Amino acid sequence: MNHPFAHTARLFGAGLRALLALTVLTGVLYPLAVTGVAQALFAHQANGSETRADGRVVGSSLIGQQGYGLRYFQPRPADGLGQNSVNTQYKLILSGATNLAADSKVLLKQVEDAKAAVVRDNSVPGHPVTPSQVPADAVTSSGSGLDPDISPAYAELQVRRVAARNHLPVPQVERLVRAHTTGRTLGFIGEPRVNVLELNTALKELTAKE
Repeated sequence: MNHPFAHTARLFGAGLRALLALTVLTGVLYPLAVTGVAQALFAHQANGSETRADGRVVGSSLIGQQGYGLRYFQPRPADGLGQNSVNTQYKLILSGATNLAADSKVLLKQVEDAKAAVVRDNSVPGHPVTPSQVPADAVTSSGSGLDPDISPAYAELQVRRVAARNHLPVPQVERLVRAHTTGRTLGFIGEPRVNVLELNTALKELTAKE
């Protein structure tokens, strides 16, 4: 006749051994294996896709940044970003979309204001920009507000302004844009794109040599 206490102890011991074994397997060995493979084969991506300049990290190529002066290429608008208002101990930026409908008067005004700014900022003597030349990504924010890329069309629209403000030949800036244009993933997924952080980092390095 089995004693109830002995039976319970055996079940407890089996459960404890299973817990320890699974903890070591899934909590130690598996994370170490995944981390090792990631660091060996995809170190750049595993470490946050960091972009460096002057020997220091200036950002991640996965996260769009705002606040570039007109000497640099401008990213997409970030109308959905906001400031944390709950825990004011830390200055946090909240990512998100505007959630405005396509027929929203607020959204339409944001788009028209953004288009007017793009036309004004990128028109240079002898090469005015017309509203019809402004691509959609120049005046609309992404769902996260943190899109790191712009379309080649928007980058090309900014070339003459960037060249003029940095006293560079237009063909040289055009080559810089082409060098930082990425095609469709696997040849058919998504659209061609230009990473703004990487492009501006290369532009800064170029102007430092001039």
